[in-house]
Amino acid sequence: MTDNILVPMDGSPLSVEALRHALTTFPDASITVLHVVDLFEPGYGTAPEFESSYEPLMGTDEWYERADEVTEQLFREVDSVAADYDREVETTSEIGDPKRIIVDYTEEEDVDHVVLGAHGRTEKERSLFGSVTEVVARRVSVPVTLIR
Repeated sequence: MTDNILVPMDGSPLSVEALRHALTTFPDASITVLHVVDLFEPGYGTAPEFESSYEPLMGTDEWYERADEVTEQLFREVDSVAADYDREVETTSEIGDPKRIIVDYTEEEDVDHVVLGAHGRTEKERSLFGSVTEVVARRVSVPVTLIR
């Protein structure tokens, strides 16, 4: 039985579709949305509205404030999507390498299934799977559903 679903989200349209899929496919499961802010590629973890205004020369305090703003906005969207299905989901965020954190979180938190978008970027940049998706799909020991 699938009790605990993990949906990694970066704010991309496919990550939102992954959440919608998890909400409909696993109506009785507990769903956790994990947002990872990547220190080495700040644009990865940003919602589309923020990408164009990213300032690479901002100071450390401003960067963390910005990461908090982006995460809060993403979680508001998550709550809105979950409300469309009359559901609640748990949200959590971490800072670091998304590949490592998603795999570690899956192992440490007793996750039964991972649902994620096939890529977080446009199809022009990633033709089949994103690098994060590929690593997660290969390394986690639980079933993975990829949304394309």
